[in-house]
Amino acid sequence: MALTIRKVDAGMYEELLEEDLDRYREAALETGASQAVVLPVKDVVIDDRVTLKCRIPRCFGYGVGANCPPNTLAPAELQALLDRYQWSLFFSVDVAPPVIVKNRDTIVERVEAYQQVYTIVSQIESMAFYDGHYLAFGLSAGSCRHTFCGQQKDCVAMEGKKCRFALKSRPSLEAVGVDVYKMVARLGWDIYPIGSCAAPEEVPHGTLCGLVVVQ
Repeated sequence: MALTIRKVDAGMYEELLEEDLDRYREAALETGASQAVVLPVKDVVIDDRVTLKCRIPRCFGYGVGANCPPNTLAPAELQALLDRYQWSLFFSVDVAPPVIVKNRDTIVERVEAYQQVYTIVSQIESMAFYDGHYLAFGLSAGSCRHTFCGQQKDCVAMEGKKCRFALKSRPSLEAVGVDVYKMVARLGWDIYPIGSCAAPEEVPHGTLCGLVVVQ
């Protein structure tokens, strides 16, 4: 993706923000998002109970990666940071039911779907950064430990070493307490709770989401 680097402006290009946000929305759609919307940061829903789901029942990713609980931002920490921002880009990627429902036969396709969300987040965040919105940051879907390093024996970032995928890995929305289900439902998009007992024929599609907080 070609990037134009703007000189940093003291006003952080507020006069271009609306235009930039719409461009990021279009870029997300062009890169594979099914839906994308410019969202006021005040509409990002934070709930401590979301990270409770990482522990009860205990997620296989809990504690084994640098971007999963309890090694990442707590919901209250994220909320305090979001209070200093105004605008974000929120998007979803629809995934075929046989892929998103856990099955060993589709693990390659499932990992690719999660990687696509990380790629969109990384690219939009990079666009915002080079546009002068240098405090932009993104959150993705699922554990980066298992999305990128599922075949590795460990997360090297947990050992104080450079992450193998430093420019793409980041916390998931759920890992920091974002209630993705409520946000998607409020927008009128379709989302279904897909657990380990779900069968592909029971749901029209799976939903993976990403967020880039811009300014």
